Amino acid sequence: MNALVGEKMSIVTPKAQTTRHRIIGIVNDPAYQIVFSDTPGVIKPAYTLQESMMSSVQGSLIDADIILLVTDINEKYDESDVIEKLKKTTSPVAVLINKIDKSTEEEVKRKIGYWQDTIGPQIALATSALHGHNIQAVMQFILDNLPEHPPYYEKDALTDKNERFFVSEIIREKVFKLYEKEIPYSTEVIITAFKEEESISRISGEIIVERDSQKNIIIGKAGSMIKKVGTYARQDIEEFLQKKVFLELFVKVIPDWRKKDNYLKRFGYER
Repeated sequence: MNALVGEKMSIVTPKAQTTRHRIIGIVNDPAYQIVFSDTPGVIKPAYTLQESMMSSVQGSLIDADIILLVTDINEKYDESDVIEKLKKTTSPVAVLINKIDKSTEEEVKRKIGYWQDTIGPQIALATSALHGHNIQAVMQFILDNLPEHPPYYEKDALTDKNERFFVSEIIREKVFKLYEKEIPYSTEVIITAFKEEESISRISGEIIVERDSQKNIIIGKAGSMIKKVGTYARQDIEEFLQKKVFLELFVKVIPDWRKKDNYLKRFGYER
């Protein structure tokens, strides 16, 4: 979606399941408005948070006028319930095989043939979001299949999320990039204060973890790791807000928050 919208709407890391929320990105033109809905990746849920993530995926399959199934050249896709729904949907479907810059022409042809045989999409495109390959072809497919309808959003709208959401996502992105194993998946980021002043934004955030041992890892020896998260996040937040930022981060333990409906609701997850 970042490549299609032309703005960084969704955080990106090498780790799976980085996206947790359904994020709207809007492209406005005098002749059209495209509303992209970027969902979490499709997985078999193992706990309540992942069930919430998959709920937004299922909702998108029902709501969408056009469906773009984004996979990559090396991905083994075996979520049969989604495959079956895509076979039955009346919405136009395009399969986008991403990261072809990491593959060969022969492998790309095999993967396109696999998807054409599996779900019979209107089109299967080999893409590289990183290098912009076939992004215009994706846009043309969308424009060719876009239904006529009054615009859903104001013509200057870019998303339905507020600045607090994107700031929390920037911080969470740094957690995903700087920590290994289970730590990124056990964390959530909450913005507790966001004060705009003329020359600076003063922001406080909490990094939520599930265990004291995880808290110690997030903080690091003598606070070294939490300082690194804060430094990298502040740089990106300043670029995002286009002003100076004072950022303070705290770490809070909420045991098993990923499995508790009340916390998931509080943290903005759909059920």
